[in-house]
Amino acid sequence: RGHERDMQSLPEQQAGRELCSERRREHRQGTEGSGDQSESKPKGKAAVKKEKPSFELSGALLEDANTFRGLVITYSEPPEARIPQTRWRLYPFRNEELLPVLHIHRQSAYPLGRHRRTADIPIDQPSCSRQHAVFQYRLLEYTRADGTAGRRVRPYITDLGSGNGTFLNNQRIEPQRYCELKEKDVLRFGLSSREYVLLHESSDKSEASAKDDDEDEEKESDS
Repeated sequence: RGHERDMQSLPEQQAGRELCSERRREHRQGTEGSGDQSESKPKGKAAVKKEKPSFELSGALLEDANTFRGLVITYSEPPEARIPQTRWRLYPFRNEELLPVLHIHRQSAYPLGRHRRTADIPIDQPSCSRQHAVFQYRLLEYTRADGTAGRRVRPYITDLGSGNGTFLNNQRIEPQRYCELKEKDVLRFGLSSREYVLLHESSDKSEASAKDDDEDEEKESDS
């Protein structure tokens, strides 16, 4: 039954494709209208301080000579790592072609890179590093609308010091820092033109379903 829930029907695939295409067009129009934003800084806003992930190896890895599957690992998950309840998905696009959807809700982290022995999401592009980036879920505190405190699992991306960088909505992110991701964000790695649009199982619903999304978020809360 769980497998059936993950399988998308043709209407769902079409709706997801249209939503992803719309999001990608918005980014392209924004880039054309404002020029190369990667070289400029937003005015009137203080720089957002991003959290630095832990690149220390865990005890288990230390016992195994800092290796995993015969390779040295440059990243270990933080203590707040959690598996999400929201069924997040990555929609990869090669030019205008929608590639098979990636279901990324079954574990707390998904390494990305050229080396298939360590990457859960392989990136077969010469400009990408062997261990390029990590898609990480984290359980963190937040303030609800009524002012009370809670905790929820949110998706983050961190670049592992790759040579050609990781791009979030056409902006190169600072390496070795956690950047929180939001629904409809677009990711790109290295010099590859392939784009990954982040959505979840309720993203193709109308605004009338916003309440359902809020309830789903509350399921992840732990206060």
